[in-house]
Amino acid sequence: MHGTTDDTPSGPFAPTVESLLNYRCPDWFRDAKFGIYLHWGVYSVAERGEWYPRRLYIQGTDDYAHHVKTYGHPSEFGYKDFIPMWRGERFDPERLVDLFKRAGARYVTPCAVHHDNFDLWNSRHHRFNSVAMGPKKDITGLWRDAALAAGLRFGVTTHLARAYSWFNVNKGPDTSGPLKGVPYDGADPAWSEFYFAPHDDTNLRHPVNPPPHWRKHWFDRICDLIDTYRPDHLYFDGAIPFQGDDRGQTGLELLAHYYNHSVAAHDGRQECVMCIKKINDHGYFFDGVATLDIERGRASDILLQPWQTDTSIGPWGYEAGADYRSVQEIIHELVDIVAKNGNLLLNVPPKADGTLDRQTEDILEAIGRWLDVNGEAIYATRPWKLIRNSDVRFTRRDDAIYAIALSWPGEAGELVIDALGADENAGTVRAVGLVGSSAPITWRQDAAALRIALPAERPCDHAWAFRMTVGS
Repeated sequence: MHGTTDDTPSGPFAPTVESLLNYRCPDWFRDAKFGIYLHWGVYSVAERGEWYPRRLYIQGTDDYAHHVKTYGHPSEFGYKDFIPMWRGERFDPERLVDLFKRAGARYVTPCAVHHDNFDLWNSRHHRFNSVAMGPKKDITGLWRDAALAAGLRFGVTTHLARAYSWFNVNKGPDTSGPLKGVPYDGADPAWSEFYFAPHDDTNLRHPVNPPPHWRKHWFDRICDLIDTYRPDHLYFDGAIPFQGDDRGQTGLELLAHYYNHSVAAHDGRQECVMCIKKINDHGYFFDGVATLDIERGRASDILLQPWQTDTSIGPWGYEAGADYRSVQEIIHELVDIVAKNGNLLLNVPPKADGTLDRQTEDILEAIGRWLDVNGEAIYATRPWKLIRNSDVRFTRRDDAIYAIALSWPGEAGELVIDALGADENAGTVRAVGLVGSSAPITWRQDAAALRIALPAERPCDHAWAFRMTVGS
């Protein structure tokens, strides 16, 4: 992606692609490398993930069948009826943020509104929010206060643009069975502010051609979020809205507002990070006007500009009995992403009461133990080179190159790094150490490779960072 360098003055920004190309990703984000993401909301009550608000209204899905069996037909018990059941009675943001900090995260970016059209802040434009209903708490404000008190950067993700069509299945009706033709509770005009007034678009990707009133309402709500909570990091779950008649103009105006808000707060410098996805049916993607986010994926090579992967330890929203990924898999993903100039935003799903399950906390603690040892090879580093089909990833900082081995070399007891051979123009290796170990390291550099004799003891599990001081 394009963009200006970090020492270039910023703004003011106009809502045009040409002007927004003056966006640049600030160094705090480039240095942070690792953040925590959270999907927590009304949907957490059912413990079936964040798409339950849509699927409970689609006859033939497992969620519909579960809903009818557990709660009743969606004409009688719909998504709105979960709102008073979501109380967050054990929500302790200070304790959770402390856990995230111990896990090594440098920024915290919870979901502020998902596709379910329920705002998790004291919304000025929407009465269906977590202060007026449900937990009766300013969830976003509490996250922000805890993050800043812990010295972490604070961000929010917003998934609202898609709600207009995604959530519109709530009007039903069943197409077969004993209640065929009976409309779901979303058809009740008393709830139209939450469920939307009748319209025909039920696209799960992005509204096909949303009307001006929805585009303005979306803009007002997200501006309210920006102006009130001043997030350092903002994420759209998709590209720039909206397609159709709008042709992305409302989204461009939002970006300009966000960037100018940051400029005003930072003595004329844009210090915020805006992340969007390159997904054609989710809106518009203009290379360089924001930072690229790749959902549950990663770049195949080193990218010139910083970027981000957002992924999860398992499902996005809490699901009872879900399988979680291993600590080693997550650490290897982090190492690979950082070596390619990216950040990892890792989602953890709280339960409805606001707590994390024991397995999630154990995963975070284990990531933190690894970063406690190896953080110097991760934080504030930049890519060096990428060697394909290798179990080694490289980062650099000043005159040090870090080779992070994703597996401990085999019976030979030697790590061979071809990329650091004298004939590879890598420079002369002056010293070699194993990060986290005080054991002396025996090594030699020849024309073909750097050869490191491995110590008997490993300083950590999962991956191992070797530090090479290189001179001319």
